[in-house]
Amino acid sequence: MRRGNTVFRYVHYEVTCALLAVCAALVSAGVVFGVEGAPETPGGVGRAIALGLTYLVLVAGFGVLTVSRIKWFGEGRDFDKAVPLQEPAAVLPTRGKEYRNCVNVLLFVFLAASAVGGGLFWERDLALFPLIFASAWSARAWWVSRWERRHGLLLWNGRIRTQPLADDQYLYSSVRQPEGSARDA
Repeated sequence: MRRGNTVFRYVHYEVTCALLAVCAALVSAGVVFGVEGAPETPGGVGRAIALGLTYLVLVAGFGVLTVSRIKWFGEGRDFDKAVPLQEPAAVLPTRGKEYRNCVNVLLFVFLAASAVGGGLFWERDLALFPLIFASAWSARAWWVSRWERRHGLLLWNGRIRTQPLADDQYLYSSVRQPEGSARDA
């Protein structure tokens, strides 16, 4: 990869963010529940789990809406405007390095710190709030992956100096390689 080019798969970024949110929830729950104890559930554990899962499903639905083609709300229309890469082999990350630019450490620190702070100083249940984002990011990743398969393209986010984007564009695209190839991983 040439210096100055930082591109990463759109789907990989969404999945990585979801994993970071789950990790932040695990860390914050361990700290908060270790210090304050587990939250009480007046209606029983089963009821609390059912309510939590229902909420996560609703948030996942919202996540899908954010990548839909709904005007002024969803990003789906932007996928069709993705700029085809002129020289994919020259700018795309090599195998094994495709996740390097996806890991957002500041996001993890923010999610974990705010969940720990909210759980310790306000309400213990807030230690699990990063799961809300994990649900939305997972749903977004699923929807975008589905879009990529239907269109035979891979969506890339980032910056390539030799191929700048227009004002209304923020994604690149490359042709999806056959199953089992290095680019399809």
